[in-house]
Amino acid sequence: MATSLRERKKAKTRRTIQEQALRLFAERGYEATTVEQIAEASEISPSTFFRYFPTKEDVVVQDDYDPLLIAEIVRQPAGLSPLPAVRAAFRAAFHELSPEELEQTLFRAKLSLSVPAVRVRTAEGLFTTIDGLAQAVAERSGADQDSPAVRTFVGAVMGAMLPAIFSWVEQDGAKPLPDLVDEALGYLEAGLPI
Repeated sequence: MATSLRERKKAKTRRTIQEQALRLFAERGYEATTVEQIAEASEISPSTFFRYFPTKEDVVVQDDYDPLLIAEIVRQPAGLSPLPAVRAAFRAAFHELSPEELEQTLFRAKLSLSVPAVRVRTAEGLFTTIDGLAQAVAERSGADQDSPAVRTFVGAVMGAMLPAIFSWVEQDGAKPLPDLVDEALGYLEAGLPI
């Protein structure tokens, strides 16, 4: 969380850029919207846009959810084994999001699945998410974050989550994402019964 006035102003500018970009993408389409148009709508210069988002794709892909999730994983009671701790952390992290944030996340997910350039950046971002989850799980367990056990565990969690996200997008958010993710992690926790 931004604490100093400068950090709060930067966070507000970043949020404004992203909100204006998503609004323009919804109105005009991703490909038809330029960085210059986003900058103008955000009342900044194009060079300022690039100080906050290295590429147009990043305005869709970047968010603050990974740090929130990682903090929630670390915060879970020490007695919880890794998978119940991750499930509880996801529930707690989703609880922090407003309905508007979830709606924005759905729109961003739709763009991530439908726009090839955004899809590539999303896939690249998954490595950062995997590293963050591995670090949090390792911190809780005392294991090395690069160990095969931690990496396999995080891979299984991500493998369960991705189809939940795909279903959420395909169903246009009909079933809440937190429920879909919890259900998917529940299958994983139960040993993947079919």
